[in-house]
Amino acid sequence: MLTMSHYQQRSGTKQRGVGLVEVLVTVLVTSVGLLGIAALHLSSLRNNFDANSRSYASMLASDIADRMRGNRTAALNGDYNVGYGTVPSTAGTIQDDVSAWRASLTQALPAGDGTITVDNATNIATIVIRWDERSTGAMTFTTLTEI
Repeated sequence: MLTMSHYQQRSGTKQRGVGLVEVLVTVLVTSVGLLGIAALHLSSLRNNFDANSRSYASMLASDIADRMRGNRTAALNGDYNVGYGTVPSTAGTIQDDVSAWRASLTQALPAGDGTITVDNATNIATIVIRWDERSTGAMTFTTLTEI
């Protein structure tokens, strides 16, 4: 006749090592899950940085538009018209405004630069800002505003 202790011994010997395999599978599944979470977090950080750059571009376009509205006559005369990498030939407030705007562009945006074109027939200013993003490369933000 078999006793209870004999059954416990037999069942204990059959199950030997199964717990270790289950632990290894659990560690593997957990590791893959944690790597997925880390990749998702990294992607989120990159997208957040790109969105922040776009917000800066919008804010800086509004900044130069407000400066131009403060000096409306000069803006409508085309004194604020500049291309990429150039400064206005007119000295004084206009050059100070554009230089400060350009400094803000290069400080806030990677490889940031901009152009301004004012159509004095319609009083519409076109402000184009470009910069480099890690994920998409060259980006351009264009805004049209009435002076």
